[in-house]
Amino acid sequence: MDDAGEMHAFGRSLRGESSVWSRGSGDLFPRSSPDYDEEEALRWAALEKLPTYDRARTAVQAMPGEGLKEVNVEKLSAQEKHALLQLVAWVGDDHERFLSKFKDRLDRVGIQLPTIEVRYENLNVEAQAHVGSRGLPTILNTYANLLEGLANALHLTPNRKQKIPILHNVSGIIKPHRMTLLLGPPGAGKTSLLLALAGTLPSSLKMSGDLTYNGHTMDEFVPRRSAAYVSQHDLHMAELTVRETVNFSAKCQGIGHRFDLLMELSRREKEQHIKPDPEIDIYMKAAATGDQKAEVVINHILKVLGLDICANIMIGNNMLRGISGGQKKRVTTAEMLVTPGRALFMDEISTGLDSSTTFQIVNFIRQTIHIIGGTAVIALLQPAPETYELFDDIILLSDGHVVYNGPRQYVLEFFEIMGFKCPKRKGVADFLQEVTSIKDQGQYWINNDETYRFVPVKEFAEAFQSFHVGQAIRSELVVPFDKDKSHPAALKKSQYGASMKELLKANINRDILLMKRNSFLYIFKATQLTLLAIIAMTVFLRINMHRDSVTDGGIYMGAIFFGILMIMFNGFAEVGLTTIKLPGFFKQRDLLFFPAWIYSLTSWIIKTPLSLLNATIWVGITYYGIGFDPNIQRFFRQLLLLFLVNEAFSGLFRFVAGLARHHVIANTIASFCMLNFMLTGGFVMARDNVKNLWIWGYWISPLMYAQNALSVNEFLGHSWNKTTPSFKRPLGRLVLESRGIFPNTKWYWIGVGALLGYVLLFNILYSVFLTFLNPFDNNQPTVSEETLKIKQANLIGELLEASSGGWVNNSTMASRDTADGSNDKSNSDHTTMNSIPGKKGMVLHFVPLSVTFDDIKYSVDMPEEIKAQGVVESRLELLKGVSGSFRPGVLTALMGVSGAGKTTLMDVLVGRKTSGYIEGNITISGYPKKQETFARVSGYCEQNDIHSPNVTVYESLAFSAFLRLPANVESSTRKMFIDEVMELV
Repeated sequence: MDDAGEMHAFGRSLRGESSVWSRGSGDLFPRSSPDYDEEEALRWAALEKLPTYDRARTAVQAMPGEGLKEVNVEKLSAQEKHALLQLVAWVGDDHERFLSKFKDRLDRVGIQLPTIEVRYENLNVEAQAHVGSRGLPTILNTYANLLEGLANALHLTPNRKQKIPILHNVSGIIKPHRMTLLLGPPGAGKTSLLLALAGTLPSSLKMSGDLTYNGHTMDEFVPRRSAAYVSQHDLHMAELTVRETVNFSAKCQGIGHRFDLLMELSRREKEQHIKPDPEIDIYMKAAATGDQKAEVVINHILKVLGLDICANIMIGNNMLRGISGGQKKRVTTAEMLVTPGRALFMDEISTGLDSSTTFQIVNFIRQTIHIIGGTAVIALLQPAPETYELFDDIILLSDGHVVYNGPRQYVLEFFEIMGFKCPKRKGVADFLQEVTSIKDQGQYWINNDETYRFVPVKEFAEAFQSFHVGQAIRSELVVPFDKDKSHPAALKKSQYGASMKELLKANINRDILLMKRNSFLYIFKATQLTLLAIIAMTVFLRINMHRDSVTDGGIYMGAIFFGILMIMFNGFAEVGLTTIKLPGFFKQRDLLFFPAWIYSLTSWIIKTPLSLLNATIWVGITYYGIGFDPNIQRFFRQLLLLFLVNEAFSGLFRFVAGLARHHVIANTIASFCMLNFMLTGGFVMARDNVKNLWIWGYWISPLMYAQNALSVNEFLGHSWNKTTPSFKRPLGRLVLESRGIFPNTKWYWIGVGALLGYVLLFNILYSVFLTFLNPFDNNQPTVSEETLKIKQANLIGELLEASSGGWVNNSTMASRDTADGSNDKSNSDHTTMNSIPGKKGMVLHFVPLSVTFDDIKYSVDMPEEIKAQGVVESRLELLKGVSGSFRPGVLTALMGVSGAGKTTLMDVLVGRKTSGYIEGNITISGYPKKQETFARVSGYCEQNDIHSPNVTVYESLAFSAFLRLPANVESSTRKMFIDEVMELV
């Protein structure tokens, strides 16, 4: 069912006598009260007489200088739209008051909002990966994996990948109106659990168990639209601003049931003679109807997330200056908060944020969940105590096991029963993260009369099943959820949130915007093509071109071939432009923003005018300059052919990028295709000289059809329709036959048809690959043997201890101790502390230095987006007279809210800023800083993790050590130092 059909059915369900929105007739409220203006009363009386359809689109709005005015929210003038947005701006300033007034309005007419209860029972997730050196991306392993994958697909050989357990028998219930905090150390399986619950688990991971929404299995609805998953990875278009990014998300995901809710609300209020709150009424109408509906919701979300101050700044990336890392994280959150989904699964949304901002965001979500009945699971790494207190339920995950799942107030009671207590000055969240760790667990042991032993995760998980909270969950899971209680609007049945027309329009508008932001690239390419056309025209200048022999014809054919090559090479940039946008596309495709064919069709449509421009530039400069046949009809025929050549090869390069999905592989394949097409195109080697073994390459080459069509167009023209003394046939036909080209006019149209077919073929294949292929998956690509042993041991509850020979079973070490007579208290303590690293290490000699900076100012040119708002200053100052010093032996913490300028200050001090304007003094131990020498005595750890993906951790550290450590450091010492650093971090 399409979205319009779903809304229609939903609207019918609202009006039914047994509608789940209804809670009875409710009390009648007076239509008016003495505290509002008489004019307003008359306006509302007139509004009440309108039919429900018109009433839902008409609001009473106060206009500057005009007083109260009835406006059609769907057809607002620019002044009315601006006044409307200003009027509803209060929503972002007082979110809780807005939600309370909104809920009160619904309660007055007996409407209940849809809710979602998520149940999961015996949920298991596992991955398959190569273990140890077998998984490293070496040349041998790459080809071995390729052949092995092909053999496995044909069932010729067994799968040699080993199973990696991620989640093990996870069960629980996530209820509406409650905030759930997901805690666990890195690698515990938090992301996999969130992906599984949101229905977005990658196909490379295998899941088993029962998972339901309101009693419905995942194949009965579209989970990716019913729930919203906020990833921990910030994948955005760098050239778009914050507002444009969130706006695109809102347009793709639609308004959900807001319009149907407004219609039913208006109908019931009219029947019961209830006057709605004017502020809530105009906001709901503005958010559900009219062209501004997305903008109203976006302004609200940006305000509560603190993104309104950077709404018109580009997001940026490693090469393009943009917003801060914390602001990017909030953009990722905002992108999914505009979704109409009723369940939120948010993965580490606090990364890069200060505790105050995290508290505000979580509090905003809490208000929404508690008041209007949403469902939320939020994974946080180290929440502050005040943020922790905002949650109702806790899920503690460790090594794939659920250690605790239930109300927050009982979590400490459970661990005290197990013998562990949280110290008074310790944050509860930090305690929960550490209590299952082999390194930190011992410090929380409270049973001093008993010898401490490490309690493995499996033992915690089994004990929780006997705890009263675990028993209550099991008892509740036994009773299935009553599907009849599920609201018809809770679960989405349509795959996309907007019509195909609206999705196509949104994608076209975004691509046009990206073209404007990348205008320098397209202007440069057009300028480059213009210069090459001028050079080609001077090389093949018409005053030096003759038509007296077959050799002269070969020169003209060379000019035609060179023109085809230039048009073909001009489209090669599509490889890079396509691959750089693919990560963002795959994210939005998987979240059901739009189908893949919408994305590919948009790319094709938007680039078509550029293809026409390129062909016009080349033909307009070279056609008469070189001296091709002067017939105007043949001029336009050549223009059409080169336009189709550009379209065909642009489609080919997009298709290759979609197939390879990696810029290096895509460039290699695209270059290979071009060289083969050039070789078999009929000019480098004539058709008669091509061996029978390779003649198929001649017939499938797009370059051949272009060369034949343009050659026929030129050499069958009037300028070449003359005979020579040696031959009685026209010279043009002789030139064509000498190169194996069919001298028939129909071959021009055959070439046109073939190139048009290639345009369609390549773009269709591009759509197919985007639809069915996935990005190169990094879910457990390779696992060390030690890691696999630890995971398998944790799965069955065994304890592994470190030894000189690797990891061995704790029972083996215990038997050795017993055989040696080491059973006393001291050996017990020794076994307990065996896992705790000793205080060892080495320090390379270095000279302590101090850093002093005085009155540091950093400014950049004022962005055009801010200038458009009326700002007259030419520069935007980011650092304003910052002074300070860093001394040897003193650990300094640089703190500040997200966007305060912490990264900017660090970049300026270490000399990473290559643009902008820097003022002030920086000294190193009293000497003026010189960047050439400072880089040798300093180290800068950036917040962006940029590494070579094809090297191991040890190889990366070894490479850095060889480059940065002094030459007098011996190889053995360097290796020891690398090992110490790896153990430390």
